[in-house]
Amino acid sequence: MEDGQIVDLFLSRNEAAIQCSSEKYGLRLRALALHIVGETQTAEECENDAYLAAWNAIPPHEPRDYLYAFLARTVRNIALNRCRSQSRLKRDAFVAELSREMEECIPAPDDLESRLDALALQEALNSFLGTLGEEKRNVFLRRYWYLDSVEEMVRRFGMSQSKIKTMLFRTRNQLREYLRKEGYAI
Repeated sequence: MEDGQIVDLFLSRNEAAIQCSSEKYGLRLRALALHIVGETQTAEECENDAYLAAWNAIPPHEPRDYLYAFLARTVRNIALNRCRSQSRLKRDAFVAELSREMEECIPAPDDLESRLDALALQEALNSFLGTLGEEKRNVFLRRYWYLDSVEEMVRRFGMSQSKIKTMLFRTRNQLREYLRKEGYAI
């Protein structure tokens, strides 16, 4: 079933929307949550919570052309919130490590002006990702969106650990420079 049809089911408040979403994207959403929370049962709960959140968010949102991205962002946020609430030290340390890496590139929203710039920053990040080659973009997104470890990316992409680390380092530096040119103070 196409995403637009699934969104139409959500809009008509047809519970089949959840079943169709689960059939089409369930494995990917659960895998994303599992990378973050580290437990299968908790990942399944995050997936189910994401369907409930989508049920409540559609309408007013109508993610016809980006349903997976909408659900993935939702399940990712739910999983991250679950980690924070359960204080998983090992997982928190991993998320904190990734946050530290990105803090060097992206300014933190410490004041009202920075918060108002969030949409512009989002557009700048999307533009930056559009400038990257497919391999660099995939490595960058797997690390900072899907929270893959370097070891997982070595297996996924068939590259050496040093190549992936170097690629991530250089891409973060490119991002930092790109954002400076866009007028962001880093």
